[in-house]
Amino acid sequence: MVKRLIAIIFIFVCTSAAWMILGGTIFSRTHASDRSLSGRVGSTWGTSQAQMAPVAFTERVETRTIQDLRPSPEGGRMSPDQRTIPATAPVATQRTETVRVRVPLSLDQTRVAVDFDLDHRRKGLLWYSTYAVSFDGSFRFTNRTASDSVLFEFRLPAAQAIYDDLRVTMNGVPVAHQIRDQAIVTSAQVTRGDSATLAVAYKSRGLNDWSYVLGQEVSAVRDLDMVMRTNFDDIDFPENTLSPTAKERAGEGWKLRWTYANLLSGFQIGMDMPKKLQPGPLAGQIAFFAPVSLLFFFAVMFIITTLRGIDLHPMNYAFLAAGFFAFHLLMAYLVDHISIHVAFLIASVVSIALVVSYLRLAVGEKFAFREAAAAQFIYLVLFSYAFFFKGFTGLAITIGSILTLFAAMQLTGRIRWSEVFARKPQGALPN
Repeated sequence: MVKRLIAIIFIFVCTSAAWMILGGTIFSRTHASDRSLSGRVGSTWGTSQAQMAPVAFTERVETRTIQDLRPSPEGGRMSPDQRTIPATAPVATQRTETVRVRVPLSLDQTRVAVDFDLDHRRKGLLWYSTYAVSFDGSFRFTNRTASDSVLFEFRLPAAQAIYDDLRVTMNGVPVAHQIRDQAIVTSAQVTRGDSATLAVAYKSRGLNDWSYVLGQEVSAVRDLDMVMRTNFDDIDFPENTLSPTAKERAGEGWKLRWTYANLLSGFQIGMDMPKKLQPGPLAGQIAFFAPVSLLFFFAVMFIITTLRGIDLHPMNYAFLAAGFFAFHLLMAYLVDHISIHVAFLIASVVSIALVVSYLRLAVGEKFAFREAAAAQFIYLVLFSYAFFFKGFTGLAITIGSILTLFAAMQLTGRIRWSEVFARKPQGALPN
């Protein structure tokens, strides 16, 4: 019996090593696919977008006096008697230069409406969270500077993006504008003490997340009202962003609102797009944890066959382990081409068919279709399916382990193991 246990443990270790290699291969393929495909998705659809708040400013010309310190021309020179003349104090020279200084205008009111239309796209082993965004914002600036000539600068959120239906107005009237360094630039005459409202609207496309940057570092924001609408239910906000002050259901998604009268904050406003279940990482994770499911299955098979006197040779265990491994191997390469759920179903049916059909010949139909099939369904199929529920996998495995331990203790509580280990196997059960 001891030799048989050692042989079973050896089979378990070898199969576990094969699973580690398979899991590493899956993750390697996933990372290689992501490196090659993420750039292609970004180039055709767009990248992550960060829309900055616009700025307005006037310019004034200043003349500055700059002092330059130069070393003494006499220092370090050789005297006629070949002695070095020591260095003296540096010589100070002055020069003037004319510079333009920006004087910012106060942003007194912000009204923004953002609509998201999420559309996941699959490439290889990964899903990418692509979205269409409709942006419409108006920004009121008050001129408290000494100049009436005001420049407005609205920086676009991403360089790799398209901007359709672009509209730029000043006080409700379309204005001419230029694009400089990824920014919309326009100008207007705003009398000192008066206000001007810049409005910009566009439609674009992005990837993974979107954010609205209130300002650099800690910024003061007055009279902010942003409304964000989504067509998806699973909303999430990036780190270091403000939670909405109000939210309500709107069709299949949400209507979120950020309203502040006088805000001082270093946080921004943003939205993380929901991510689909990733086929590659999920298949790799299931493969890495497969030894745990096989350990449970082997333990149940060993207890049942020992109590019932069934002669299950280590070679039989080797074929059972191969049947388990077939599940992960088949799923790892099916997820490249079909849905992860369909791949999981096909791999489960194939693996159970392999194990049950084999045990039907090695032990008997009753044992194969009842005990073995039930154990494999619990410890392979249900165990692996627990990884589909993010955040609950560990709890599901823990509950399964405790229930398995309880069942094993109840079944073997009255058994004298010394007699069982001394008893010789009686061969296969009759059909």
